[in-house]
Amino acid sequence: MTKIIAFFTALWTFLCPFTLCPKTEVSKDEWDTNYSYVFVHGLSGWGSYDSVNKIMPYWGMFGGNLHKYLKKQGFNCYAASVAPQGSAWDRACELYAQLTGTVTDYGEAHSKECNHERYGTDFTGKALIKQWDSENKINLLGHSFGGATVRMLVSLMAQGDENERAASGESVSPLFTGGKADWVYSVTTLAAPHNGTTAYNVDDSENAGSDMDKAMAQLVEKANETEDDGRARKDYADYDMYIDNALELNKKLALPENVYYFSVACTCTKMNEDGTYSPDRSRMEALFVSSAEAIGHYTGATENGFVIDEAWRENDGLVNTCSAKAPMYQPSAEFEKNNIQSGIWLVMPVFYGDHMSLQGGMFVKNDMRAYYANHMNMINSI
Repeated sequence: MTKIIAFFTALWTFLCPFTLCPKTEVSKDEWDTNYSYVFVHGLSGWGSYDSVNKIMPYWGMFGGNLHKYLKKQGFNCYAASVAPQGSAWDRACELYAQLTGTVTDYGEAHSKECNHERYGTDFTGKALIKQWDSENKINLLGHSFGGATVRMLVSLMAQGDENERAASGESVSPLFTGGKADWVYSVTTLAAPHNGTTAYNVDDSENAGSDMDKAMAQLVEKANETEDDGRARKDYADYDMYIDNALELNKKLALPENVYYFSVACTCTKMNEDGTYSPDRSRMEALFVSSAEAIGHYTGATENGFVIDEAWRENDGLVNTCSAKAPMYQPSAEFEKNNIQSGIWLVMPVFYGDHMSLQGGMFVKNDMRAYYANHMNMINSI
């Protein structure tokens, strides 16, 4: 993935159309809180602990460093770095260690079940934020599979894990003891496959598209390949993104009533006369065109019998729009600015853009500064 980014970096100034979002004025006088904002990347992504972030920040991409702008507006922003191909569990454990400045502890029970070491990277003295507790809460934002990561973290903070408490005894990580739901103020998911994605159900190799479209799609597929390192199959991100597995995860994850939840879905496809969907090539990165076409024509059923109907065809190139709106089996409602409630998923207006648009985009650039400033201003003003 790093080599791909370096290649794109050399070309972007010549090939990137620039799209501006409406400007915003941050009204700090209306703020009731100003907790830190922790951004969590998706599959094959990176953050502030990774050197590639200096070449091209995940948050902002070729549109510039989003966090530098937001910090000037008074928001405290941080970019976490979790395992690019790791499961939601592993990534949540890594995120917790970064936030607390401790050794990553994947848990005694989990590490044995998934065949890997219990302890990982030591973040002692390298904490992402200065202090984190019930008085110094955080706001979590997760893009793509970062959505499952932050949801897993919040669930573990709230209820812990009974298996880990039993297996680890006195050495149990505080992450697995629960009782810390009030350490998180809000969660925002961005183009997150809450209910999985049919990208894993379709074969897009024969779909129509230019040679450039197909070449870009192959680059993404290569970057997202998982290397067999001996871990259990279920300990990889792509396992969690199959629809059946994502739905099972939804049933397990807690939704603490004190936390505010916001979800943003994307779409970059248009419905055809026959009810199928095709990508908007003027706004979609070439690397997503092939998969967008395949997802936009697919219907079927999962191994467990879940029916994938026409509602799943609209997509952002990688994630079905309906899947990104809210997790099944958890309460949700359309967002209303005068009726912001906690303990329920508030579905924000669908954003018109592909799967990378909320990052800032590569060849199709999106200036997302005002979008995030508006959203974070709203959260601070609740």
